[in-house]
Amino acid sequence: MHHVLHALSVFFDHFEDISYRALAFGIACHLVKTACTSRAWRNVIAVAYPSERVRWRSIYAAYLAGIGVNAIIPARAGDVLRLYLARRAVPTATYTTLGSTYLVMAIFDSAMAIGLFAYALTLGVLPSVHVLPSLPDWDFGWLFRHPTLVRALLIVGAIALVVLAVWSHQRYRAFKARVAQAFTVMESPVVYLRRVALWQACDWTLRFVTIWFFLAAFHVPQTARNVLLVQVTTSLATLAPVTPGGIGTEQAFLVYVFGNAVATTRLLAFSVGMKVTLTTVNVVLGFAAIFVTLRTFRFKKVVAAEAAPVEPASPP
Repeated sequence: MHHVLHALSVFFDHFEDISYRALAFGIACHLVKTACTSRAWRNVIAVAYPSERVRWRSIYAAYLAGIGVNAIIPARAGDVLRLYLARRAVPTATYTTLGSTYLVMAIFDSAMAIGLFAYALTLGVLPSVHVLPSLPDWDFGWLFRHPTLVRALLIVGAIALVVLAVWSHQRYRAFKARVAQAFTVMESPVVYLRRVALWQACDWTLRFVTIWFFLAAFHVPQTARNVLLVQVTTSLATLAPVTPGGIGTEQAFLVYVFGNAVATTRLLAFSVGMKVTLTTVNVVLGFAAIFVTLRTFRFKKVVAAEAAPVEPASPP
C-alpha cells in the first residue's frame, strides 16, 4: 500500500506536464476498443443461438458493465455480472454456453499474449521466479513467504477439481452439448475469422494505439518496444487479479522490465495515470450501462425480484 500511495503522489507531481490532447486520443481509442471486443463476443453468441435476435447494444452494455465492476472489485467479479446481463438479453441462452463463449474469445487473446511473452523473453526483461518475491507491490509475494499455506491452497484446489469432475460427469452429455454450442462459430474458419478474429485483431491493435497515446501524454518515449513492454506488464498483472485491475503489481512489473531506460518517477506517473484514467472511464461507462439496462444500481434487488416465484392471479 505504501508503494501504491507513493506512485499516486508521483502521478500528481507530474499532473501539470500531461499532454491532454494525447490523453484524449488515448481515451477515444480505448472506447473504440471496447466496442470491437463486444462486437466479437456478440457474434460468438449470435452464431451459437441463430434463432435468437442478439442485439449488439445489449451485449455491449453487458460487456461495459463487466469491465466497470472488474475495475473496482477484484477476482473478476464483473464477469459474473456480464454473464447475467447477457442471459437477460438472450433469454433462451444457458450460463454454461455463455460462459464457454469466453473460451472462444480466449483463443485469439491467448495466441496474442503468448506471442508477446515470447517477444519479452527474447529481450530478457521479465523477472525470474527468484526475483518475483522481492518485487514491491507484487500481489503474490506473500505466497512465496508462506509455503505451508500454498500447499494447503493446492490441496483445496485439487479437491475442488475432483468435485467439479464428478459433477460434470453426472451431467456430461448436457454439459458437453452446451459447451460445444458456444464453439459453433469455429465450425467455419471463414466465419470465425470474419466475425470474431477480425474484431479481436482490431481490439488488440487499438490496445497498442491506446498505449502509444498514453506514452505521449506522459512524455515517455514512444517506441514499438515500449508499447509491447507495457502491454506485457498489463497482461501479467491481470492473470490472477487479487487487487482491482492488478494495481500495484502492474507498476512493479513495469519498473522492472523497463530497468533504467526511463526515469522511475516518469514511469510511475505514466503507469498510474493510465490506470487511473482508464479505470475511471471503465467505471463511469460500466455503471451507466448497468443503470440503463436495469434502471437501478441495486443489482441484488433485481436478481431477487426475478428469482421470486410469480403468484397466480386470484379468480374473479
